[in-house]
Amino acid sequence: MIATWWQSLATNERRMLSAGALVATLLLLWAFAWHPLALRRAELVTDVERQRLELAEVRSAAADVARLRAVGAQARGDREGKSLLALADTTAREAGLGSALRRVEPVGERDVRVAFEGAGFDPLVAWLEQLAGRHGIEAIEFSAQRAQGIGLVDAHVTLRDAP
Repeated sequence: MIATWWQSLATNERRMLSAGALVATLLLLWAFAWHPLALRRAELVTDVERQRLELAEVRSAAADVARLRAVGAQARGDREGKSLLALADTTAREAGLGSALRRVEPVGERDVRVAFEGAGFDPLVAWLEQLAGRHGIEAIEFSAQRAQGIGLVDAHVTLRDAP
């Protein structure tokens, strides 16, 4: 049926229909195959560039971490032979927190729990920063409740010795 219809067409009509079918086929291939693939490729190129930037940031952060670990290791050796327990007690008193210091007790092998009542919040935070910066000791747990008086807190801090 289609073959007889095709044979009944004039040569020019057959050429025109063949050319139209070829153009339609090419347009369909472009619309459903080539164009989506090209769009996806552009998205992937953008993703790769973004990931390269993120990798550079992570490498920079890793270098910072390594540098800070080295500083912490140097600071850790600056203890004059004191244990974490003794260092926490001594530095808290030196930071002006002696009157608020209630308890310093060991928790496990590398941790010390320190309790304060009515401590100034600003000196407490400065003390924690000093421990981290000078001695490589980090606060792994911190809780504080408001105490009577402006800027005063009752606080519990768990300190961990740097590895």
